[in-house]
Amino acid sequence: MSRILIVEDEEAIADLEKDYLELSDFEVKIENSGDVGLQTALSEEFDLVILDLMLPGMDGFEVCKRIREKKDVPVLMVSAKKDDIDKIRGLGLGADDYITKPFSPSELVARVKAHMARYSRLVGSGHDSNDVVEIRGLRIDKTARRVYVDGAEKSFTTKEFDLLTFLAENPNHVFTKEELFRKIWNMDSIGDIATVTVHIKKIREKIEFDTSNPQYIETIWGVGYRFRV
Repeated sequence: MSRILIVEDEEAIADLEKDYLELSDFEVKIENSGDVGLQTALSEEFDLVILDLMLPGMDGFEVCKRIREKKDVPVLMVSAKKDDIDKIRGLGLGADDYITKPFSPSELVARVKAHMARYSRLVGSGHDSNDVVEIRGLRIDKTARRVYVDGAEKSFTTKEFDLLTFLAENPNHVFTKEELFRKIWNMDSIGDIATVTVHIKKIREKIEFDTSNPQYIETIWGVGYRFRV
């Protein structure tokens, strides 16, 4: 079942949209503020986002911009504003469509279906999906060489990325520092195992909520490191 996120502060409108979409076999979630809606859009997977323009916490323009920075999902912007400048701005920020209130719920459903069908065709005719490793909020996109923690992208050096990816792809296996050095740096580890320690520390600072109590990369004292799942 396709999932749709509605970010709309007028509860009566949101509930009406939800009812009509659920009648068309969509699973729907509602958020009533821009900041919470953005957090939900980035932390969960949706097939389409219906986004009101005037929202408490953060306006629809900013929400759309930030969603576009992180995710490729159809965004349908809804507003009572009829000015062309608002439509141009919304579409310029990455919205796929702009609907002016008031509108009929059946029109909304029709546009939702049209955009989802179009998106499916584009994805189906495009390149193969990226090779991604996902573990408890940590997303490693091997194809794009990008790392996300709860939807927020973190900057990694080449060796940090290679080390994190290797550990994540070999979970619950304890590797010595020497083994990791040989694997990632392709060199003998004599005198250089401190490099592994430094890189593990930097990786933890980027992906762990509490570096003193890591949830991903564990230290196995006297042996090495293990990626826990």
